[in-house]
Amino acid sequence: MTAVAPRIDPLHQAWDAIDEAELRRRHSLKWSDVPEAMGAFIAEADFGTAPAVDAAMRDVIDRAGYGYLPQWLLAELREAYTDFARERYGQSIAPERVQIIPDVLAGLEHAINYLTRPGSPVVVPTPAYMPFLEIPVRLGREIIEVPMLHDDAGWRLDPVGIDAALEAGAGLVILCNPHNPTGHVASRAELEELSTVVEKHEGVRVFVDEIHAPVVLGPARHLSYATLSPAAARQAVTATSTSKAFALPGLKCAQLILSNDDDLAGWAQDGVRAGKLASTVGAAANVAAYREGGAWLASLLGYLESLRTELDALVEQHLACLGYDSPEGTYIAWLDCSSLHLNESPAAFFLREAGVAVSDGAACGAGFAAHVRLVFATPRPVLRSMIERMGEAVRRHQA
Repeated sequence: MTAVAPRIDPLHQAWDAIDEAELRRRHSLKWSDVPEAMGAFIAEADFGTAPAVDAAMRDVIDRAGYGYLPQWLLAELREAYTDFARERYGQSIAPERVQIIPDVLAGLEHAINYLTRPGSPVVVPTPAYMPFLEIPVRLGREIIEVPMLHDDAGWRLDPVGIDAALEAGAGLVILCNPHNPTGHVASRAELEELSTVVEKHEGVRVFVDEIHAPVVLGPARHLSYATLSPAAARQAVTATSTSKAFALPGLKCAQLILSNDDDLAGWAQDGVRAGKLASTVGAAANVAAYREGGAWLASLLGYLESLRTELDALVEQHLACLGYDSPEGTYIAWLDCSSLHLNESPAAFFLREAGVAVSDGAACGAGFAAHVRLVFATPRPVLRSMIERMGEAVRRHQA
C-alpha cells in the first residue's frame, strides 16, 4: 500500500516565504518604529488577514462606505459574533447583548467609569498587559497588583491574593484569558475559584479580556468566564475582537458582551459615545472574519502551533538559561532573563546586542523587570533568526 504524503498547507508555505524585507515594506508600527531591529514587541501577527476580510474591505472602498456605523451593519456584526461564539465556544449569546466599541481598552474604560464604585481600586493580576496598569491610573483609580502564581505546572491566578485585594475595597478584577503575556489559558476550576472569591464581595465586577480567545493552541480550550454560572454572568463584562486572530488592530472595532442585565439597560445612556467611535470599515471586516474566516483561522492556528514547537526547540537550543513556559494560547512568549544578571533591562540588552525589539517586563508589573515579552507570530525563518541572534547575544555576555 502506497503511503500518502502529508498535506502541506499552501498558506504555511506562503507564510514561510515572507522575509524581513517584506515585513519592513509594510511599514507597520511593529516593523518601522524601531527600524534598526526585528519587531517582536507588539502583539500582532505578520501573516496578513483572511481573503474574505480583504474582500469585505474592498467592497467598502468600492461603494465609498466611509460614513458612521449604520444600524444594518451593527445588526450584522452582532449576529455574526453570536454565531461565531456558538460554533466555536458553544456559547449562547442574545445579539442585543453584543455592543460595538473601538477596541478592548475602550471596554475597560467603560467598566471602570460606569460599572464600579466611584474611586474603588482595580485588581490587576501580574504580569499584565501594559495598558491594564496605565488606564486605571489615568482614570483616577488605585491599582492593586496581585502577582500570579508560578510553579512547574505553569502560571495561574492567585485567588487568596485577589480575595485580600477585594477585602481592601477593590471593585473590579481584570481577567485576561487567554493571558497576555504568559500565554496561560485558564481552566474551568481556576475560573470558578475566581468567581467564588468575587461573589463574596458585594458589587465587585470582573472585566474579562478575551481578545486572544480565537488563538488557543492545542490541546488547551477556551472557556468564557461569563458562561460559568449565573453569578459569573452578573460579575462579567467581556470584551473581544478579531484584531489578534485576524490581524486587524488598526481597524478599530471590538465587541463588548453585556451578560449583566443592569449593564445592558444602562448601555443606551452610558455607552452611546463608545459605540459611535467604532469604525465602519472595521465592522465590515469583523463580520467577514466571523462569518467566512474559519478555514483561514484553522490554517493560522496550525501554523502557530508549529511555530510554538519551533520556539520551544529554539529556546532550548539558544536560550536554555532563561525561564520559559510553552504558551497554551496567544502568540506571546514570556521569558525570565534573571539568570543573566544584567545591569540594564533585558529589553535594552536584546535591542542593542541582538537587534531584536521585545517588550520590557518592567511595564508588566512590579517584580518583572528581569523579564521580556516576545511575540512569535512571525514567519518561521524570521523567528529562527530572532532567537539565534538573542542566543548569540547571551553567549557573548556569558563568555
